[in-house]
Amino acid sequence: MATYDDPRILRAIAHPTRNRVLHELSAAGSLRAADIAQRTGIPANQASFHLRQLAKYGLVEVAPDAGRDKRDRVWRLVDDDITFSPRQIVEQPGGEAAYTVFQRSSVAWGHLLVDQAFQISREADDPAKRIVSESSLRLSKDDAEQLQRDLNEVVARYRDAGRQAAEEDMELYSVYQIIQPMPALADEDDPA
Repeated sequence: MATYDDPRILRAIAHPTRNRVLHELSAAGSLRAADIAQRTGIPANQASFHLRQLAKYGLVEVAPDAGRDKRDRVWRLVDDDITFSPRQIVEQPGGEAAYTVFQRSSVAWGHLLVDQAFQISREADDPAKRIVSESSLRLSKDDAEQLQRDLNEVVARYRDAGRQAAEEDMELYSVYQIIQPMPALADEDDPA
């Protein structure tokens, strides 16, 4: 697991297209710019540009062993997990602004995922398409950390299996996990 402390990395991954490229690479293991373009609906030259930007910050790299020949550029994540300490980031020059951009982007993404999960449509009626689960658990700090490790292991197992599977009938799913102490109730006088 690589830990990043450069605020510019947060700006790079806050960009919606670059973030999607990272998700596609995480799920697939390695892809060409043309593969990413096909999966995301962006032009191949844009996919290539975003890959080069992510490489500039050490998040992706060319996987020479995965190409058909020397001209075939296949990309992969440098590390499957991108972690950082918000406190260390904001203490650096430009860190607070970079963290704010990242935070806004992440909140918007979380809202989009929740909105789509609860959207009523034919697809939503297919139980394999959208699975929403919320649980309340009484945990010690150690229990919460172990739960996160356990969930990460399960997700990694499915990610690895998906990388080995044939492409037919496969699509990119988002697994969004938050484990945190229960937030306080909003003030009842608050109109929200």
